[in-house]
Amino acid sequence: MMNSMTTARGESFPHNPGFRGYHVLYRENEVNHCPGCGRTHWYVGRVSAECGFCGTALPLAEATARGTGGFSRAHGPLAIADAA
Repeated sequence: MMNSMTTARGESFPHNPGFRGYHVLYRENEVNHCPGCGRTHWYVGRVSAECGFCGTALPLAEATARGTGGFSRAHGPLAIADAA
């Protein structure tokens, strides 16, 4: 099991989310149909939206573009301070 999750064959990380293809996102200012039940009533939070009928949760498209997962310590003013 662990061999399937490691880079045994010299390829990049096999479970990289960037390579998984199409994934459903909640897009602001558009009609969003729930992939679970097809309805359009949503409770929208800061990073996700939840269907008001079946509870299916989707990440916000805007949150994934600017979320905390996009920051790296290797870039920016902290990298210069750490190098000194």
